[in-house]
Amino acid sequence: MKVLVIGGGAREHALCRSLSLDPDVTALHCAPGNAGIAEVAQLHAVDAMDGAAVARLATELEARLVVVGPEAPLVAGVADAVRDAGIACFGPSAEAARLEGSKAFAKDVMAAASVPTGRSYVCTTPEEIDKALDAFGAPFVVKDDGLAAGKGVVVTDDIAAAREHALACGRVVIEEFLDGPEVSLFAVTDGRTVLPLRPAQDFKRALDGDEGPNTGGMGAYSPLPWADPKLVDEVMETVLQPTVDELRRRGTPFAGLLYAGLAITGRGVRVIEFNARFGDPETQVVLARLRTPLAGVLLAAAEGRLADQPSLAWRDDAAVTVVVASHNYPGTPRTGDPIEGLADVVAQDAPHAYVLHAGTRLADDGSTVLSAGGRVLSVTATGKDLGQARERAYAAVDRIRLDGSQHRTDIAREAAEV
Repeated sequence: MKVLVIGGGAREHALCRSLSLDPDVTALHCAPGNAGIAEVAQLHAVDAMDGAAVARLATELEARLVVVGPEAPLVAGVADAVRDAGIACFGPSAEAARLEGSKAFAKDVMAAASVPTGRSYVCTTPEEIDKALDAFGAPFVVKDDGLAAGKGVVVTDDIAAAREHALACGRVVIEEFLDGPEVSLFAVTDGRTVLPLRPAQDFKRALDGDEGPNTGGMGAYSPLPWADPKLVDEVMETVLQPTVDELRRRGTPFAGLLYAGLAITGRGVRVIEFNARFGDPETQVVLARLRTPLAGVLLAAAEGRLADQPSLAWRDDAAVTVVVASHNYPGTPRTGDPIEGLADVVAQDAPHAYVLHAGTRLADDGSTVLSAGGRVLSVTATGKDLGQARERAYAAVDRIRLDGSQHRTDIAREAAEV
């Protein structure tokens, strides 16, 4: 099977790594990719937002399956263009991807499907914003209604900062703060059948102790030793299946990866948000634990055959991912710095630890890997338990040299002590 993956971050590197290990994958391609993905897939220069260009490339490559990784191309309809070209595509339609592309749309779907979530207001005027902020009080949760590259959410006790963010967004969703630990649960679906993966927890704040600004994610781990063993079944029954059923009822079936961001509150499970694709950095730890070959699962979902898919097989190992970010992230990151020590990780830590590239590129002479974004690398490790996986991940991080880089030192620390 020839597979084409669209995207160029750590999530796509994790997908490509898993697909490269699948014996059914005969050729693996990625567009545009990055310096790390180039080691496992053939790269192609294409605008990931150009559906016609992606469909044309997939046709030229004679791809059996296209996997669209990032949210922006999905919302832009790239998966639709691929399917219109007669090629199976793992990723929802533009209409269904509104579940991530519009927070207001997601709230409407949840209300119709009786999915538990926080109370919210959709605001478009300063008067509506002030009324909503006053109604909920601190901490204030303000979400840009559209895509914002992981930076559209502000959670703060400062009403001035909350109001400033809301006014800058235009259309905004203001909602009640949901307390309790957060959980990410992915599910593969063909629009009817829903196949849940294993839950993970990520770390959004930039600094240890969940301090500092929100980021796209600074690390993750799986499994969750503190979680209720019945959590996945509960989320399937109250969140995932009702949401998929409601979208199918509306005539816009969701086929692809449905990501539920959850809060385990004192009143039970509540949905914080939906994403329409694999999440980063949770994908890194979830796929590290998946034993079932990935390509067949994604193809079955793309072709509407998920009901025939056998139960997924999982490794008993735990997995931890630590993100290495560039200087000044999540502000304007410094790029172009050489990254050293990657070969040391391969030589000394493989196969239990490995590096997934996010914001990287090769120098013009092809001899050096350079930083090219805010989140530069994801270092992922497995072990017999979270403690061992965590030790291996941080040992590998210590071998990497990137001037001015930063990373959290407390990923999975509390969970490893459970």
